[in-house]
Formats: sequence, C-alpha cells, structure tokens
Amino acid sequence: MSPKDVSSGTTNAFASARIAVIVLAILAVVFICVNTAEVTIRVIIPKVTMPLWAALLGVFLAGGLCGAYLFRRRAAR
Repeated sequence: MSPKDVSSGTTNAFASARIAVIVLAILAVVFICVNTAEVTIRVIIPKVTMPLWAALLGVFLAGGLCGAYLFRRRAAR
C-alpha cells in the first residue's frame, strides 16, 4: 500500500473543526450586525459612547488575534 492509500483519519476531524469555526464566525458576525444600539462603555478610565456593533466587532477581532497568536505558538513547538 502506498502512503496515498492510507488514511490517518485526522483530515476528517480537521474539516469538522474548521466547519465549526466558520459557523461560529458567521453567527458572531450576524450577532454583531443585529446589535446596533448606542452603549456607554468604560475603557479603563474614560467612558466611551459608541454603537454596540463597533464594540462587539473590536472584541471579536481581539479574540481572533489572540487565538491566532496562541495557535501559531503551539504549532511552532
């Protein structure tokens, strides 16, 4: 049997995980788009008034960057 014929089964789990992440990202974007009210947020000291979608988008992007950083660090080991 050649290596091309042997399946380790990891590609199926990888595809499932990727689909789950894409679905969660789409749900997060829909959630962000639906919430458009103005909110007041305390950022350490000052109070900032901004649309809720902007605050949610900022947190979503910060979480994505943190996740990407941690994933790359784990992959480098």
